[in-house]
Amino acid sequence: MVSQVLFGETIHIVESRADWIRIQADFDGYEGWCQSTHYMLLGESGNRKARHVLNANWVGKLESKTFEIKIPFGSSLMLDSKDNIIWSKPGLKFRGTYLDPLKMSRTKSNIRMCAFQFLETPYLWGGKTIFGTDCSGFTQTVYKFFNIALRRDAWQQAEQGDFVKGLTESKMGDLAFFENEAGRITHVGILLDGQKIIHASGKVRVDFVNEGGIKNSETGERTHQLALVKRYL
Repeated sequence: MVSQVLFGETIHIVESRADWIRIQADFDGYEGWCQSTHYMLLGESGNRKARHVLNANWVGKLESKTFEIKIPFGSSLMLDSKDNIIWSKPGLKFRGTYLDPLKMSRTKSNIRMCAFQFLETPYLWGGKTIFGTDCSGFTQTVYKFFNIALRRDAWQQAEQGDFVKGLTESKMGDLAFFENEAGRITHVGILLDGQKIIHASGKVRVDFVNEGGIKNSETGERTHQLALVKRYL
């Protein structure tokens, strides 16, 4: 698995082969293959009053009279004034709480609220949900709540944003990037302050960080070498 497309995210079909399609995600431009049964063709909604929001529950529910769909934290929703799902089967309603990325201010409490939803989530290569995530999937989904479209991989995210002059100048919510011995960006996490970071490594966890890199809060082992810090406006 290279990535995931969450409920409500849109894609374009690039290529078709038998029961498989190669798709490109509209959100980050990432490409991969999936089975042809995994998508639904969308029409124009024509609803100018639709609200584009994100599921803020650990698990949200979409209900009709005959069935129920469960969707993970961060799934995209387009709702009408009665919380009906637009671009879906008629009568499908969202049950739960949602957040509007256009109205989310990047306060410390909001950043912590979104990031700590993932705490203890197991590492999953290509994942980006609270049931399994990799490092860049974690940062991408959290930043999605603040209307900031990060690209998919850590090295791609490092090419976005503005440079911050080290941890002493960092703020909560800045991203710290880490490199391997060859100097390639291979890891990313969200700074909680100049000394702590939340990141997906084995699981989503909080560890110590300094100019040398990440230090495991349980074992004291140095696990990642700091390369740079970025801020996204």
